[in-house]
Amino acid sequence: MVEGGGGEVSVSDSVDELSTEEWLLNAEKLVPEAIDKAKEVKVFLGRWKMIVSKLEQIPSRLSDLSSHPCFGKNALCKEQLQAVTRTLKESIELAEICLKDKFEGKLKMQSDLDSLAAKLDLNLRDCGLLVKTGVLGEVARPEADAATHGSIKELLARLQIGHLEAKHRALDSLVEAMREDEKKVLAVMGRSNIAALVQLLTATSHRIRETAVTVICSLAESGSCENWLVSEGVLPPLIRLVESGSFVGKEKAVISLQRLSMSAETARAIVGHGGVRPLVELCQTGDSVSQSAAACTLKNISAVPEVRQALAEEGVVRTIINLLNCGILLGSKEYAAECLQNLTASNENLRRNIITEGGVMSLLAYLDGPLPQESAVGALRNLVGSVPEDTLVSLGFLPRLSHVLKSGSPGAQQAAAAAICRVSSTPEMKKLVGEAGCIPHLVKMLEAKSSSGREVAVQAMASLISVSRNQREVKKDDKSVPNLVQLLDPSPQNSAKKYAVSCLGSLSSCKKCRKLMISYGAIGYLKKLTEMDIPGAKKLLERLEKGNFRSLFSKK
Repeated sequence: MVEGGGGEVSVSDSVDELSTEEWLLNAEKLVPEAIDKAKEVKVFLGRWKMIVSKLEQIPSRLSDLSSHPCFGKNALCKEQLQAVTRTLKESIELAEICLKDKFEGKLKMQSDLDSLAAKLDLNLRDCGLLVKTGVLGEVARPEADAATHGSIKELLARLQIGHLEAKHRALDSLVEAMREDEKKVLAVMGRSNIAALVQLLTATSHRIRETAVTVICSLAESGSCENWLVSEGVLPPLIRLVESGSFVGKEKAVISLQRLSMSAETARAIVGHGGVRPLVELCQTGDSVSQSAAACTLKNISAVPEVRQALAEEGVVRTIINLLNCGILLGSKEYAAECLQNLTASNENLRRNIITEGGVMSLLAYLDGPLPQESAVGALRNLVGSVPEDTLVSLGFLPRLSHVLKSGSPGAQQAAAAAICRVSSTPEMKKLVGEAGCIPHLVKMLEAKSSSGREVAVQAMASLISVSRNQREVKKDDKSVPNLVQLLDPSPQNSAKKYAVSCLGSLSSCKKCRKLMISYGAIGYLKKLTEMDIPGAKKLLERLEKGNFRSLFSKK
């Protein structure tokens, strides 16, 4: 990035009374002189040849500017012509020095010529941008007024042209404009403006980097510019700011990554650009806001299956478990639990790693809160198959499941019921689950609003009810049979019916339960389920019809 030279405004310029048209005439007069002088030089021929090619492009750019209908009404035109004039004068001066062979040293002159070429590039680019942005149609206001009431398009244009300090002033004004009316700014924000902001993230001035990342953070959080930000290369400079930026720079950069990482493609790109290690370090050392944003970003990344192993290789597992234990904010702990749920979803090596690092105990401790969340229960559900049953029992896993079924969020309750399905693989474990007090809560879950909640609850009951103690526990609850009968609904949307048949079949040896089934309409449901070949439906129907027939016969 060129940060000086071509756009610097001297004190004499700021008080100059020349009109825009007069500045244009001055520049047009200097161009042929600069070209002629440059062609006469016999030293540094390669560099001067390149400079001449750039000088020869200036007339067409000046023509584009001057032919615009609003030329002369916009302060940006005048500023740009002043910058071009200064560069042309510098070119003439350097050519004269070379012609007289009076330069101080070869290396210094080479550096001066390279700087001149860069300024010419900046002038040519800025002239083109002025026309392309359409900002010339905006009548400029005094600069003091522009900070709060000036044209937003002009502010955005100033991000792309001129020297670095001018861009910083435009950034400050843009921040104020976004505070006043963010929607108005977003409405006129274009891709070229995004590209200019991204470039400012690598400016040498830390103040400019901070201001630029503040604007980019607002854009990312708005949800309207993510694709442009990523396609214009925002990820590498954001990652560098997370790694070595100032306090403000780190915070705004990681919040930006948090929002952008919601896209799976962007999450993969963050890993590819080496973003995991800085995020891990921020989880360990950052303040509460930065730590939470870093944890959320890692959680978002961990949702992408193919990068989970890469996360583990960067030390994510231990860091996330520590965060679950000692996170500053409750939100950080929740993000850590969600990350563990993602990491344990499909990779047995990661499950073993998490178990080895003490993840099971940390997750169980996290569940002791007043409102257990789905993520921690989901992570434990994923881990139960990799942990010996006696270890789960000794760690107090089963009472925690009962606590979640009673007090957890609906999602947590579903995850707990699913965990019961996985852990109830032996008669002994089924008995222990019943003794932990889970069955009354599962019966209550049969009334859940969501079909998935009802299904997983009845599935868990079907796995437990084969144990006589658990069966007696189900019979004690007056709501169990009515709720199970309701789940015999033959509609295709009801995926719980086969488990309901299984549960009712186990209860059908009880005369009282059979009477309840019949009174709540089980026979009608079972006839339809028999036609659908639902396993166990025909046998249960025959038992109920036989009992019903005997009852009618005895009454006669």
